[in-house]
Amino acid sequence: MLHWTLVFLIVALIAAALGFFGVAGLAATIAKTLFFVFLILWLISFITRRSSV
Repeated sequence: MLHWTLVFLIVALIAAALGFFGVAGLAATIAKTLFFVFLILWLISFITRRSSV
C-alpha cells in the first residue's frame, strides 16, 4: 500500500509540474488517503504484535 501512495504522489508532482491541476489535486488526495490508511494499519499491526508477546 505504501507503494501506491508513492506512485500517486509522483503522479501528482508530475501533473502539477505540467499544469494539470485537476489531476494533480486528485492524485494528491488519493496519495494522502492511502498514506493515512497505511499508517493506521501499521499502527494496528504494531500494537497487536506488541501485546501478543
